[in-house]
Amino acid sequence: MSTLVIVESPTKAKTIRNYLPSDYRVEASMGHVRDLPQSASEIPAAVKGEEWAKLGVNVESNFEPLYVVPKTKKQVVTQLKQALKEATELILATDEDREGESISWHLFQLLKPKVPTKRMVFHEITSEAIKKALKNTRDVDEQVVRAQETRRILDRLVGYTLSPLLWKKIAWGLSAGRVQSVAVRLLVQRERERRAFNQGSYWDLKAILNPASNKEQSFSSVLVTLGGTKLATGSDFDAATGQITAGRKVVLLNEEEAEALKARIVDKTWEVANLEERPVTRKPAPPFTTSTLQQESNRKLRLSARDTMRVAQNLYEQGYITYMRTDSVYLSEQALTASRECVEKLYGKEFLSPQPRKYTTKSKSAQEAHEAIRPAGSSFRTPQETGLSGRELQLYDLIWKRTVASQMADARQTQITMHLQVEDAGFRSSGKRIDFPGFLRAYVEGSDDPEAALEDKEVILPNLKVGDNPNCQQLETVGHETQPPARYTEATLVKTLESEGIGRPSTYASIIGTIIDKGYAQLTGNALIPTFTAFAVTNLLETHFSEIIDPSFTSKMEQTLDDISRGEAEWLPYLQKFYLGEQGLDTLVKQRESQIDINTSRTVDLNIPNVKIRIGKFGAYLEAENGDDIVTASIPRDLTPADLDPAKVEKLLKQKTEGPDQVGIHPETAQPIFMLIGPYGPYVQLGEKSEENPKPKQASLPKKVDPENVTVEMAVGLLALPRKLGEHPETGASIQANLGRFGPYVVHNAKDAKDYRSLKAGDDVLTITFARALELLSEPKKGRGSRSKSKKPLRELGSHPDTEEPINVYEGPYGVYIKHGKTNVGIPEGETVESITLEKALELLASKAPKGKSTRKTTKAKTSGTKKSTTTKAKTNSKTTSTKSKKKTETS
Repeated sequence: MSTLVIVESPTKAKTIRNYLPSDYRVEASMGHVRDLPQSASEIPAAVKGEEWAKLGVNVESNFEPLYVVPKTKKQVVTQLKQALKEATELILATDEDREGESISWHLFQLLKPKVPTKRMVFHEITSEAIKKALKNTRDVDEQVVRAQETRRILDRLVGYTLSPLLWKKIAWGLSAGRVQSVAVRLLVQRERERRAFNQGSYWDLKAILNPASNKEQSFSSVLVTLGGTKLATGSDFDAATGQITAGRKVVLLNEEEAEALKARIVDKTWEVANLEERPVTRKPAPPFTTSTLQQESNRKLRLSARDTMRVAQNLYEQGYITYMRTDSVYLSEQALTASRECVEKLYGKEFLSPQPRKYTTKSKSAQEAHEAIRPAGSSFRTPQETGLSGRELQLYDLIWKRTVASQMADARQTQITMHLQVEDAGFRSSGKRIDFPGFLRAYVEGSDDPEAALEDKEVILPNLKVGDNPNCQQLETVGHETQPPARYTEATLVKTLESEGIGRPSTYASIIGTIIDKGYAQLTGNALIPTFTAFAVTNLLETHFSEIIDPSFTSKMEQTLDDISRGEAEWLPYLQKFYLGEQGLDTLVKQRESQIDINTSRTVDLNIPNVKIRIGKFGAYLEAENGDDIVTASIPRDLTPADLDPAKVEKLLKQKTEGPDQVGIHPETAQPIFMLIGPYGPYVQLGEKSEENPKPKQASLPKKVDPENVTVEMAVGLLALPRKLGEHPETGASIQANLGRFGPYVVHNAKDAKDYRSLKAGDDVLTITFARALELLSEPKKGRGSRSKSKKPLRELGSHPDTEEPINVYEGPYGVYIKHGKTNVGIPEGETVESITLEKALELLASKAPKGKSTRKTTKAKTSGTKKSTTTKAKTNSKTTSTKSKKKTETS
């Protein structure tokens, strides 16, 4: 008999297994094993007729949640129950945050163990941490579980009460969320500010000067005063009017006045009027929390919050970093020692801070984990020593540098300001001298290369004294325009949500992902741009349920949930008031549903005259009067409220009222080629739609191609797609070039499966050659959705005797596995890439094959017969379903 240890994922199980005694068996729960019903099909028959069952929460009986085991988890639960039968002790070793505590509680409730059960927590997967955790086990924390359950119930009540209302009043399939809707509102509010913004313009002068004694040492200087009065800059303008803010005493120059000033002073004598030197000390930033890691990863690595957390979870489960969901900036004594050893070894003792820097978290609710995100272990592996690659290496490098830099000496700099006077015009030159780089030698926020960043940060001014007369080499007028408020990026949205206390940092990745997936925002470059649907939903919620999407209300809700986790507040009275009280959500929805006008809810007001923007079944569209008729026109899906102006409105409506523009005549068919704009953007069409030609040939324009620049030749080429380039020299299958949803590509139409590659910058779908297509197809497949069939196998075992298809061994995100066709199976413990044989692989693949109903008893008999075969089967199955191992985060 043995001790059964349950963790969330196969990767974590594989890593922790290395540090446990040999009689400990580790299995994965694959995240949550039960949850509230996700669909009507999951609702048990016994309660299916109950009205509250649609919510998954019995609001009539103390908000009792209805928990079910999803179909995808039934086999996992069966395996865990079987494994528990052979154990003398159960250890629940799920993550140490609230979500992990909740998973352990659900496992305990579902498995109903009759053996001693312990809860084990650790914030890094190292030998020392696991041994310490084994000595310090505890019970499941019921208060933390209750707080998490309350959070889950709240999310369900908000989502399942407001979402159906949005379906009725705006469009089917929309969703509302306790945190999600507040985040969407932030995006919409910023876009409103940008639309209301009025641009202002101002001019100044810029000079290039050099000392009389050294003409090679030039420096720049900018006009800042005129006649003793400050020159206007962007911060002096009122964003609403585009004019200088009332009460500001500044000089505003236009282009003509700036040119006149230039002509007046260009030949005059320049004099150094004043010199100021100010020492500045910069301290390193604290180690990463979940929020700051997401922000910096987005800035530096251009990773989304979701991708950052996915990579960080892989690093944690493989034992490279500490737990990645944390609000704490605290570093243990072990981490402080390891960091300082790195600094002294790699940078020298002079770069070490005199005393260990001990960071503390100010937030009362910062209790997600015990430590900041840092490299795991009592000594930190340098990024080069890890053997990591790709995104995992990039993120580990970021975490390593930030942690090490936190224990380095302050950076000492000197800010130098030189004031110059020429006639009545005052100029200013700014310089910076780095006296000692300190922590900047290892880590500069927002920069990939600290050395290059140091050079960029240092601005050297020549050694001039007050009264010196430098020469003016060049004087130019410079025009400026004020800019609207910047759109949110993932980094700035995460920062705002955290600073406002909205939601939990551990959920931001899934929230932002949902906002994009549900069509509330488009990610353009690095900016989150709200869509027409986002405007419509926000308008409705602001008008009728303003408190629900008020950031301060949501922040107070988070504080209450934290109070519940500490036992300082009661969960049931809070839920009753929130949902069933006089101003409760359910009460408000029932009162106001009939008051919400459908046409008003589906209308987005952007102050564009003579047109209405509405949300329909297939997206946003324009509606305008055309005489006695109403004309409508679809708004392309990639056209956001930010880009819709009267000129674009006129163009879309003109296509409907006057017909599309004609590009030219097709040289072969003599049919006209039209340019149209549809829901998915501009496209060309060959001929007119008619009864004889109901589906004329159409082709989308490549992205970044302006419809105005499309020639007949280009249109003919697009309409001829896909282009056959030739036949593959090895398979004889055709190779084509074409345009798809994600842009231009080439495809190898192999018999077993098609192999795609996106075209790169410089490639043109209309001119790409056969040789270039072969070159692209020979490159490894990259990006999302790439599958093992395009990877190079670690080892080729041979062909399957039945299908003659190859059986290969691959490296995946959750470890090494065997692949045959569409069947994947993990390599059992004790086997390696080199030791696995074709015969063993066939045996493992056979155990994964679908079985009929009659095999259930047989399997059970075999299981009870040999403990070894049970263990192998359980491990195999847990690895093969590893794609579902991501820990489920709250749906907000």
